[in-house]
Amino acid sequence: MSMNISLRQLRAFLAVARQRHFRRAAEHLHLSQPAISRHIAELEAELGVRLFDRTTREVVPTETGRYLESAIERVLDELEGVLGHVHSEGERRRGKVRIASVPTLSASLMPLCIADCAREYPELTIQLHDQAQTLVLDSVRGGEVDFGIAIDPPETGDFDSETIMRDPFYLACRPDHPLAALKSVPWKKLQGQALVLLDYSSGSRRLIDQALHRHGVVADVVQQTGHTHTAFRMVEAGLGITITPALSSPPPSLAMRPLTPVEHRTVMLIHRRLRSLSPLAALVWNRLRELAANDKLTSY
Repeated sequence: MSMNISLRQLRAFLAVARQRHFRRAAEHLHLSQPAISRHIAELEAELGVRLFDRTTREVVPTETGRYLESAIERVLDELEGVLGHVHSEGERRRGKVRIASVPTLSASLMPLCIADCAREYPELTIQLHDQAQTLVLDSVRGGEVDFGIAIDPPETGDFDSETIMRDPFYLACRPDHPLAALKSVPWKKLQGQALVLLDYSSGSRRLIDQALHRHGVVADVVQQTGHTHTAFRMVEAGLGITITPALSSPPPSLAMRPLTPVEHRTVMLIHRRLRSLSPLAALVWNRLRELAANDKLTSY
C-alpha cells in the first residue's frame, strides 16, 4: 500500500499532540491555524483513522493517535538529525571532524592544521584525540574518529592509508655528552650507551628497535617512557640519551644530532577500510597532506 504522507503533516501532528491545541501548535511551528488543521485533516484522511478527539478546551489524541505520537516522535527526531547531518556535509564547511593522532604529530602538525582550518573554515570544528599509537588504531578501527594519524601501522587489513611524510630519527643528549661534539652520530656509536626509549605503546619504538638491530647495536635500555617529553626530562637529568623523531619538539637544553645512516618513520593518514570519508573529513585529510609537504615543520 502506497501512502502520500509528508514531513509537514507529521510535524503538524506531533506539534498538536504535544501542545494539545491547534493554535498553540500553529504558533510553535510558525504556521497559520488553518494550515495546521489542513495538515491534520489530510493525514487522517490518508491513514483512514481519527487521530484526535476535539473538545472545546483541548485536543486529545485518540488511542491510535497516542500510538502514532510515541512512534513518530523517535523516528522524526532521528530523521531530522540525519537530514541535518547530510545538509551539513553538503555545505562542506560546517560541522565537526574527529581526528586521533599520536602525540608528536598532535604537537607539531595538528596545531598548524587546526589553526589553518579555523582561518579558512570558521564553522568547521576539529576535535583532536591526542593518543598513543595503540589507542589511535583502536579509535579508527572502532569508528570513534573520522580518521587517524599513525606511525607505520601494521598491515592488518583494517585500514586504508596514505603516506604524507617521512620523519627521520635523531639523537637527543645533553650538550656535555661526548656524542654532542659530533655533527652527526653513526648508529654504531650507540653501542654501550644508556638509552631512554619510548615504550611499546608508541608507534616509533618498534622502528627504533629494528634500526638498532640493523646496525648491530645491542640496546642498553635503562628507562622506558610513554611520552617523548618524559624521555627528554630523564636525559636532562643525566640518566642517558634518547632516540627521538625530528618532530618531537625537544627542549633547547638538549643537543639534537642526526643519526647516520638516516632511518625514519613513516607518518600515515588512516581510516577504516572500505569506508568513505565524509566531505568535511576529506577536506581536513587533504589539508594535512599539504601541510606535511611543508619542510619547515622542524628547524633541524
